[in-house]
Amino acid sequence: MTIYDELKARGLIAQVTDEEEIKELINNGGARFYIGFDPTADSLHVGHFMALCLMKRLQMAGNKPVVLIGGGTGYIGDPSGRTDMRSMMTPETIQHNCECFRKQMERFIEFGEDKAIMVNNADWLLKLNYIELLRDVGACFSVNNMLRAECYKQRMEKGLSFLEFNYMIMQSYDFYYLHTHYGCNMQFGGDDQWSNMLGGTELIRKKTGDDAYAMTITLLLNSEGKKMGKTAKGAVWLDPEKTSPFEFYQYWRNIGDADVMKCLRMLTFLPLETIDKMEKWDDSRINEKKEILAYELTSLVHGKEEADKALEASHALFSAGVSSENMPTVSFAESDFVNGKIAVTDALIKSGIAKSKGEGKRLIEQGGITINDEKVTDVFAAIDRKAFDGEVILKKGKKIFKKLVINN
Repeated sequence: MTIYDELKARGLIAQVTDEEEIKELINNGGARFYIGFDPTADSLHVGHFMALCLMKRLQMAGNKPVVLIGGGTGYIGDPSGRTDMRSMMTPETIQHNCECFRKQMERFIEFGEDKAIMVNNADWLLKLNYIELLRDVGACFSVNNMLRAECYKQRMEKGLSFLEFNYMIMQSYDFYYLHTHYGCNMQFGGDDQWSNMLGGTELIRKKTGDDAYAMTITLLLNSEGKKMGKTAKGAVWLDPEKTSPFEFYQYWRNIGDADVMKCLRMLTFLPLETIDKMEKWDDSRINEKKEILAYELTSLVHGKEEADKALEASHALFSAGVSSENMPTVSFAESDFVNGKIAVTDALIKSGIAKSKGEGKRLIEQGGITINDEKVTDVFAAIDRKAFDGEVILKKGKKIFKKLVINN
């Protein structure tokens, strides 16, 4: 099976511009492709996972990745898939986030001479002269076509700022710049990026001619990545300081039954033959599938040692002798206690299980909260400070566990 056939079999390909050329490039290791990551936070999250795994697969097949960090486009903010405008970030925040991204990406992509490279579009976008850009690049774009783009349609009802309207031109210019300076011949991205990516291929065709365009091929990632990593608390981060390896493991261990096989195909590096056999397993083995998925992905992001710890902790939590050694920990200060006690609702908020006292009370009323395996029934219940001299395990339902400790 060729690498292109494998990508299709894993469900990673949604749309392509020129399939035959793409096949030849990818299968022969001739693709010099880029994927862009806007530094909107100081950590990558599960939504980026598919792109990172795809880059790793293609690099293993001999293709050359160009990781584009959007230090320049981050000043604007991508309107795709959003109903409101992104918050404006300071240059210092953008730079910090860019540095964090590289450290995390090095776990997936091999950088170095004749391997992957990382570039920051701030290096060229921030130097652009506005009038020159309008004349040189703006003339290649039709406003009518831009307004038909799905990424803009979603925002027209609530208002699309002129700032965001420029995002397509900036992303298209990125592809043009990377093509002329780094030999990029292919761009990858999510479904919601399709219009922007077509803009880039069209710009290169108009600016460099048909010969260059023949190598400017766009492959589109399936949009499942946009749906991943969302929880009641927000995103599931790849940074262990933001989402612990145990929490990361538990996220995948507890995904919906209907998504397990899809995630095994798209995100793990298990052979397709192995996954095909798993698909034929009896429904009673669904938890075994989830455990394999959680272990494989935790190992990929955090390493085998952390994956082993998460697996052991997960098993322990569902056994008679509960071990909290690798359980996510929430630290409390002495100032959190009033008259030697802390309200359970406050502990729920502090631990991230509930967003408000009202939500915390509802969880208690629904019988979903236990402390050291004892159900909390009183919405005004409190935890005594002396209990922290031993072990305090706060639990929501059967899947979310937090160890409460005093920060000494």
